[in-house]
Amino acid sequence: MAKEKLIFFCKECGYESPKWMGQCPGCKEWNTFSEAPKAVKSSKGHGKSLDSFGAAIKSESKPARINEIKTTKEDRYYTGIGELDRVLGGGIVMGSLTLVGGDPGIGKSTLLLQMCHELSKRNVRVLYVSGEESLKQIKMRADRIGEFGESLLLMSETCLDVVEEYMISGCEYNAGEKQAVPQVMIIDSIQTVYKESVEAAPGSVSQVRECTAAILRIAKQQGISVFVVGHVTKEGAIAGPRMLEHMVDTVLYFEGDNASSYRMLRAVKNRFGSTNELGVFEMKESGLEEVLNPSEYMLQGKPEGEPGSIVTCTMEGTRPIMVEIQALVCQTNFNYPRRTSVGVDINRITLLMAVIEKRLGIHLSDYDAYVNIAGGLRANEPALDLALVAAVLSSYRNRAIDDRMLIFGEVGLVGEVRGVAMAAKRIAEAHKMGYTTCIIPEANMNAVSDPQVKLVGIRNIRELGEFL
Repeated sequence: MAKEKLIFFCKECGYESPKWMGQCPGCKEWNTFSEAPKAVKSSKGHGKSLDSFGAAIKSESKPARINEIKTTKEDRYYTGIGELDRVLGGGIVMGSLTLVGGDPGIGKSTLLLQMCHELSKRNVRVLYVSGEESLKQIKMRADRIGEFGESLLLMSETCLDVVEEYMISGCEYNAGEKQAVPQVMIIDSIQTVYKESVEAAPGSVSQVRECTAAILRIAKQQGISVFVVGHVTKEGAIAGPRMLEHMVDTVLYFEGDNASSYRMLRAVKNRFGSTNELGVFEMKESGLEEVLNPSEYMLQGKPEGEPGSIVTCTMEGTRPIMVEIQALVCQTNFNYPRRTSVGVDINRITLLMAVIEKRLGIHLSDYDAYVNIAGGLRANEPALDLALVAAVLSSYRNRAIDDRMLIFGEVGLVGEVRGVAMAAKRIAEAHKMGYTTCIIPEANMNAVSDPQVKLVGIRNIRELGEFL
């Protein structure tokens, strides 16, 4: 008889191995491997497909011609929260599965409860399943938001087999009064629910994988839009197997700093909309409030007439957001100069400083460089290169740049300034915020037919150095 194979999973990153290992090769964590549950062999169900636990899979799906499939505008639910609708691509798609991740206490449950508040006022049937809080605790948070409609039902349950019955046959409450199958459902969180057929603890790799697969199957069959809350690791990634992000339709990350009241909702995966869209919220006593003008928020407190402070415009999906880039260049006291960045890739800073040394003849090897994007935003767009170069030159020469000037453009290794996408939107945002001059790549000069601000086109960083 052939020997039964065992598979071990890493609880942190989901790395698979045929044997147990002390340290995970994927995330380098120690003592995180656990054995996957053994498959159940069954003699029943010959000729039928079986899942990993021996149960027969019943499926009534049939192939259909693509031209015969009808779609309507009612395939989405509008949440009533403009920033959330933007990140989702225009609303909640029917039958979709969305994963929401973020640090503890950042506001994930509050955001979803506010979404339930808006949907319930539109008579959308919503079922909120919590495995972390009791019904009274959820009610205490809900009282801060406002009055809810009758179509919202709350449930405190950790057994997914019980939740599946309500997803398929509807909800029963108040001594037999019954409501139809929910249209939108929230599970908070996926690490707290479990299936009785899986011999593993809740939150383990096996439980998270099997529970998500079961939820996905029922959501597609019943047309239920499901939001699943996921915990994150200390590195900021969603805990559990990596395949969890591949199984779902949309992955949203809720980011923010505990020292700040502002929160950012970012889509890193979206099958029904643009990725890298950004929604900005402010946490208040009554819940999360939308920030309709993120550029104004990002530029709050910007110093005037100070060297090393430059304003640029980055694109988050289809939204232009103006940010302040700060640079501090000072004499080093060490043999090896320090390069530190917050919000920008440190490797990009090192590369641009090497270009400055080679093309402008400025020796920065004796200087430390500290670069920061004010406001807590992270941006890795190449269009920020020219503003980074300008900030470093301004701090090195100790000369301030006009406070009403915007700079953007991509910088190559030979010092050339390349064109960037959506230049017209960036310039329009600068005009809306009251900026009078824009330094842009020469290649983008023809993209704006009727500029409302003064445009200065440059071809390389030597022209930038002369202009500044």
